Amino acid sequence: MSALNDLTEAIKKGDRKLATASTETELAAGTSPNTILEALIEGMDDVGQRFKANQIFVPEVLIAARAMKEAMAILEPKLVEAGYKPLATAVVGTVEGDLHDIGKNLVVMMLKGASFQVIDLGTNVSPEKFVEAVKESGATVVGLSALLTTTMPAMKKTIDAINEARLEGVSVIIGGAPVTQAFADEVGANGFAPDAASAVDTVRTLINA
Repeated sequence: MSALNDLTEAIKKGDRKLATASTETELAAGTSPNTILEALIEGMDDVGQRFKANQIFVPEVLIAARAMKEAMAILEPKLVEAGYKPLATAVVGTVEGDLHDIGKNLVVMMLKGASFQVIDLGTNVSPEKFVEAVKESGATVVGLSALLTTTMPAMKKTIDAINEARLEGVSVIIGGAPVTQAFADEVGANGFAPDAASAVDTVRTLINA
């Protein structure tokens, strides 16, 4: 098995040692950073699809994402040198009044694993902070997370703030345990995702629309 195949398998299994060793082996052999990134993304895509199909669960996704993160720490400087451009920039956060972050963290890791640049604003993020981050970064995607029904109205406030700021070309995707497609339609979101893997698919669709 080649080191590239090892790399894809390492991400699927969440094997951090193999992921970092295979990344270093490929770089030393002169493999292009983009080719190595594709092998990493292939592994993370597989993890995302199995998560969607309920074949694996949150702990396995977190372990795979950690392996991806460590491999990316080695690869990122080489990608920058090679002039690599991410697919798009996304600003992600849990809305104002909500301190839950596991789902949001999963989305952040899955998006990074799918070749997006992600600005993670954390939890309890005000509408103003989302707007400011989009203006500063030029992001074209905003991801809003909420785990409590009591904080869902903050999603509408944030979407309204983005619209009022006249941030053109920005798509908003929302998700979280109590959130539904009907609610997304009601508050004017561009997309809804029931889980982290679906979030990646939805964001890909939105940026290609």
